[in-house]
Amino acid sequence: MTFKERVHEIIFEADTPAGKLFDVVLLLAIVASILIIMFESVKSIDALYGREFKRLEWTFTILFTLEYGFRIYSIKKPWKYIFSFYGVIDLLSVLPTYMGLFVEGTEGFMVIRSIRLIRVFRVLKLTRFLGEAQNLSTALVASRRKILVFLLVVLMSTIIVGTFMYLIEGEEHGFTSIPTSIYWAIVTLTTVGYGDISPETTLGQLLASVVMILGYGIIAVPTGIVSAELAKQPSINNTQSCQNCGESTHSDKAKFCHQCGESV
Repeated sequence: MTFKERVHEIIFEADTPAGKLFDVVLLLAIVASILIIMFESVKSIDALYGREFKRLEWTFTILFTLEYGFRIYSIKKPWKYIFSFYGVIDLLSVLPTYMGLFVEGTEGFMVIRSIRLIRVFRVLKLTRFLGEAQNLSTALVASRRKILVFLLVVLMSTIIVGTFMYLIEGEEHGFTSIPTSIYWAIVTLTTVGYGDISPETTLGQLLASVVMILGYGIIAVPTGIVSAELAKQPSINNTQSCQNCGESTHSDKAKFCHQCGESV
């Protein structure tokens, strides 16, 4: 096994002691860096430990930069990883810290702050460690048409209900326009209930009661659609990642990549 293949095995796979250790260390680093980002936003804590936070931030940034570089180095088609979901997330996790170095002057402090907040994307790096993440994403893709139709039905329902409520209540009761009434319908149907607008007539309250009851049933529909698709997904325990294209959704007994045919 060449050095490049060894690096790929450690970084992209988790079925060896070295690979498991790498994943554990990286996972702890991601969680720690996210906690630092959160604590930095608390002024009282940042005032006391600001310097320590900066040192730790640069430590994590260098660590993630090395990880990003080794991932590009160890795969045969780097652009496959660079433009993949995880590749973009890995880049976003280190880029803001470096960008902050090129913005100088007091007028740029807010720009630096906004750029550095993008580091919160590191939380998405955690999905790499979730064994069921692939099944969930596959189920969401498989159910997208049903969910889209469902959302269109809900959208049409809120438009109809909002229009009726505008006709029933009118401007004198706060329903100043159809868009405002549709906003009320959405808030009520989703059971959020801000309370900034509420019907005052008997007919309006009756319609609102119907919408509230329907809201409980509507919330359960997407859950049922996704759950049905999840039940169809096979369990995937294979951690082998293709060194050629980066594909990692292989069946447990796969010997070749189903995308490019490379040996795994």
